[in-house]
Amino acid sequence: MAGSFADIPRDLKKEIEHLQKLFSVDTAKLKEITDHFVKELDKGLSVEGGSIPMNPTWVMSFPDGYETGTYLALDMGGTNLRVCEITLTDQKSEFDIIQSKYRMPEELKTGESDELWEYIADCLQQFIETHHGDAEKLEKLPLGFTFSYPATQNYIDEGILQRWTKGFDIAGVEGQNVVPMFEAALARRGVPIKLSALINDTTGTLIASAYTDTKMRIGCIFGTGCNAAYMEHAGSIPKLAHMNLPPDTPMAINCEWGAFDNEHKVLPRTPYDIIIDKDSPRPGQQAFEKMIAGLYLGEIFRLTLVDLHDNHEVHIFSGQDISKLRRAYTLDSSFLSLIEDDPFENLSETFDLFQNKLGLSPNGPELELIRRLAELIGTRAARLSACGVAAIAKKKSYETCHVGADGSVFNKYPHFKERGAQALKEILDWPDKQDPKAEDPIEILAAEDGSGVGAALIAALTLKRVKEGNLAGILHPENFT
Repeated sequence: MAGSFADIPRDLKKEIEHLQKLFSVDTAKLKEITDHFVKELDKGLSVEGGSIPMNPTWVMSFPDGYETGTYLALDMGGTNLRVCEITLTDQKSEFDIIQSKYRMPEELKTGESDELWEYIADCLQQFIETHHGDAEKLEKLPLGFTFSYPATQNYIDEGILQRWTKGFDIAGVEGQNVVPMFEAALARRGVPIKLSALINDTTGTLIASAYTDTKMRIGCIFGTGCNAAYMEHAGSIPKLAHMNLPPDTPMAINCEWGAFDNEHKVLPRTPYDIIIDKDSPRPGQQAFEKMIAGLYLGEIFRLTLVDLHDNHEVHIFSGQDISKLRRAYTLDSSFLSLIEDDPFENLSETFDLFQNKLGLSPNGPELELIRRLAELIGTRAARLSACGVAAIAKKKSYETCHVGADGSVFNKYPHFKERGAQALKEILDWPDKQDPKAEDPIEILAAEDGSGVGAALIAALTLKRVKEGNLAGILHPENFT
C-alpha cells in the first residue's frame, strides 16, 4: 500500500482496523457462502423455485465451431442499440462481423410502446439498406435478439417482460410477450427479418466464448449488474420434467444470480449494505448484486465516508463542507478504480479526484484511509463474485474449465481478476502453483462478444436443431423453415 501505516494517527488507525474487520471475508466464510449458493442453485431448478430464478433458455447445445451462414444480431441496451451482421465462415470458430450503433433516445425509454418498436425497426431497416441495398429483394434474414431485461421464456422465440430495468419505464409491456410487438413493427415496414431467438446477454457470453474456446463452461457478467449462465442437463431440472426431455439433453440456464441470498442468511452485510438495500427501488431484492456490482460499489464507499464524518469519534474531513459527498449515487465504480490505480506514494491523484469531484481536501492520513477503503470494497466484491463461480463448478463437478467473463468491473476494475482467482484457490483448496505462469484449474478469462456474436450463434444453433426435428421450446416452428 502507498505510504506508511505507521504515520497514521492512532484513532484513524483504529477506524481502518474496524473497516478491515467489517469488509474482509475470510476463507471459511467464502466456503460457507459457496455451499449455500450450491443449494440455492438447486432450489431455483426445483418445481417450487427459490430466490435465484434459474431460467431455462432453450439453448440446447454448445456450438461445435463448424456453424456457417449469415445472421443478424440486435442488442437493445440502455444507451445504445447495436445491430450486427455476423457471417460464420468455413474456417472453424471464425467469423466476420459488421456492426452499427444507434443512440437510444432518452424520450423513447419512457414513451409509448409502439414508438420504441418503430424506432428499432427503423434502425434495422437502415442497416439492411446500407449493407444489402433493396430490402424487398432479400430472403428473410434470421435474427438473434439480445433482450437483457428480466423476462420469462417458455420458448426461445418469446420473452414475457417481467419488469423494465436500465431506466426504461414504458406502460403496457410488463407482463406481455415482446416478440409480437417487435415483429408487427418489422412487418409494417416490410423489413426482411425473422426472429429466431430471444436471448439474454449472459447466455450469449457463454455461447460466444464456447465457440472459440472448447474449455468454456460458464459465462459471467460482472458489470453494472451481475449474472451467470451455464449448461445443465434436463434430468437435473425438475421444473422441466413435464416436457419429458431425455435426461441427458443439454439446456443453458440463465441464473439471474444477483438475487442470491435475498433471505440474508449468509452474505456478510455491513450497516452500509443494509442502507443501500433499504433505500433502493426494490428493497429485499438482488442481495448479491448489491454487494458486488459496479452500480453499488461507489455508493458503499460514499456511505462509509459519510458515516465516518458524521458518527465517529474521528470526524474525517472535519470543518469541510461534505454536501457533494451526501448525494446518493454520485460516485460510481470508476471512481474507486481511479483511487486504486493511484501510483503515487502521497496519493496525489486521489487528492485531486476528491478536490475536483467533491470539493474536499483530504489530509495525508485521510487519503490512506480512502485508499484502504477502496481496496477493501473492491476486494470484497471480487471475493464474493468467486463464490458464484465456485458454486457452479462444485454443482457440476468441474475440476478444470474456463469461465468467460464480461462487464465493466471485470474488464476495468484494478486487480479484480487476481483477487477473484485468489478466492477460487481458497474455496476449492488448490495447491500452490510450482510455475506462477501456469493456468489455474478454473481460469476466468475475458469473454467473446455475447450480445452480438453470441446472439447470432444462438440463432444458428436454433435453426440447426429445428432442421434436425428438435422443436422443444419453439413457439413458431413455421418461422424456421
